[in-house]
Amino acid sequence: MTTLFPMREDEIEIRPARKLAAKVAGTFVAPGNSFETFAAPALDLTFDGIGGDYHAGPTRRSGGREPWYPRGTEMRNERQISIVAPDELAVVAGRMGLGEIRPEWIGANLLLDGVPRLSMLPSGTLLFFSGGVTLKVDGQNKPCRIAGRLIAERAAMADTEAGALAFPKSAQRLRGLVAWVEKPGRIENGEAVSVRVPEQWIY
Repeated sequence: MTTLFPMREDEIEIRPARKLAAKVAGTFVAPGNSFETFAAPALDLTFDGIGGDYHAGPTRRSGGREPWYPRGTEMRNERQISIVAPDELAVVAGRMGLGEIRPEWIGANLLLDGVPRLSMLPSGTLLFFSGGVTLKVDGQNKPCRIAGRLIAERAAMADTEAGALAFPKSAQRLRGLVAWVEKPGRIENGEAVSVRVPEQWIY
């Protein structure tokens, strides 16, 4: 891309925006008081997220991810939707010595196929679903021992605590993304997705 002015010596390099194509390979909802999800034929979304889902709501309570607030502080809910990729789940499973890690075991709402290194998509990436929904990526979903413990239980690992500790290390930058609803509607399993990666730079 040409510019009118020459770059300064201290100029920050700008990577241009780009588009990627993806497909919804699974839709899941957490209907109860646990983050574990269950397969659903579709997701009905409002500005609060998925109706009846564990992470639905316009706000949430702060936790260990927000040490700058007292635990339990009400804040904007940017974690309405959890998104994972099948290839990254396979890598994590291999590192943990497991045959598989299912999206449900780590509370995923969407299994998105076709995006290389899904977890590395930058904040601000827009996901345009062919049915009309738009999600905006907030950032990476950091792996934790709580999800690791559920994996160990569901995979019948001999040492549950060892599994809980192994997951955060094995899933670093491979645990997927969290996003919020920019435009509500219905997401169907198998739906096409246009991924709009914004301009990027390292400040």
